[in-house]
Amino acid sequence: MRPLLMFLLLSLTCPVMAQIYKYTDAAGNTAYSNQPPDGVEAQPVELPPLNSVERQAPAEPASDASNREQPLVAYEVLELTGLPTEEALRANNGTFTVGVMIKPKLQSPHVLRLLLDDQPYGQPSNVPILQLVNIDRGEHRLAVQVINGENVVQQSPTVTFTVQRVHKP
Repeated sequence: MRPLLMFLLLSLTCPVMAQIYKYTDAAGNTAYSNQPPDGVEAQPVELPPLNSVERQAPAEPASDASNREQPLVAYEVLELTGLPTEEALRANNGTFTVGVMIKPKLQSPHVLRLLLDDQPYGQPSNVPILQLVNIDRGEHRLAVQVINGENVVQQSPTVTFTVQRVHKP
């Protein structure tokens, strides 16, 4: 009984490989089989090892709204670029673009949303160059948020800048 049990355990742990044979059939076609045909010369085929993929653990679900733990920082770098810090931004029609430096790159389904004077501005985007249109002259505050739906994942530091534009009466 003990040798039979040992044989069964070993047979379950060792992978089973079937031998494949290559031969030419009566019509002259190359054929393959797991058994050599009778009366035909067949050569065993050397097969490379099988590919295997380890199963990945499923991603953990996002914490629900009732779980108010400290949010994790998703991005090492999240900041606005292209805004002057020492002088006024010259934009005669009030239109200009700002860049967003983000590392690592923006992860799906996250999108970027500007905050102009602490209010959401424009449509969320997955492009790290954002345009502002017809912004009034004067001092403004600008930040960018990474959002997932309505949830704020992370927010950049706020940058204060001044828009200088031609005033037309």
